[in-house]
Amino acid sequence: MHLSSFPRPALTYWQHNHLVHHGTYADLDHRGVGDIWTLTVDEYRAASRWMRVAYRLYRNPFIFLGIGPGYSFLITQRFLHLWEGKNERHSAAVTNLVIFLIILAATLTIKLRTYLLIQLPIILIAGAIGVWLFYVQHQFEGVYWSRHKNWDPLKAALKGSSYYKLPKVLQWFTGHIGLHHVHHVLPRIPNYKLQQCYEASAVMQEVVPLTLSRSLKSVHLNLWNEKQQKLVSFSSLKEPVNLLD
Repeated sequence: MHLSSFPRPALTYWQHNHLVHHGTYADLDHRGVGDIWTLTVDEYRAASRWMRVAYRLYRNPFIFLGIGPGYSFLITQRFLHLWEGKNERHSAAVTNLVIFLIILAATLTIKLRTYLLIQLPIILIAGAIGVWLFYVQHQFEGVYWSRHKNWDPLKAALKGSSYYKLPKVLQWFTGHIGLHHVHHVLPRIPNYKLQQCYEASAVMQEVVPLTLSRSLKSVHLNLWNEKQQKLVSFSSLKEPVNLLD
């Protein structure tokens, strides 16, 4: 049974989705909650023209690192109907009101144009960095994925989650988010203890680090090849898929 089909406990929207993600990541039969949209090669070939176009757009770095973060944070998350619980809807409403008041105050003082010239680049750059850090957590060369019957939670944690080895300064500024494999093995450990856990465990240290330069290859890894058991690029498809079919 899919974890998301169980009755929802008294958790916030993000807590619930995070728990579902921890029980389903790297599981090809239970994709869709808290992860990046990922199709297998066979699924992509069998998809409709519009599905293939949508998937290519979704996977395009100019979309998911450029337009995507702004669309998500500035537009979709502002709508109350997206939030199931009363607390979430109240929080979204208060946030929307505060944003409106800030924009109003900026318009009456420094003018709207000046405010947008300052704020929009900051939002878009920060959003792109945040999405990238999220993206490479489970989308990288050598990642583990499996069908549910063979899904191994420990293997998924150690091989299906990245150890994004950032320079110490960046690791501190990102709250040790790169130690994602440690987080999936020990999800109750606070982020500021992840490095300590890593250093205390020989098993954690066996995971091959994902460096900044190596992580850039992840941009071109778009599909899961079940036969080869690895992520591959669109260009690796032996037979071209006609998007006009």
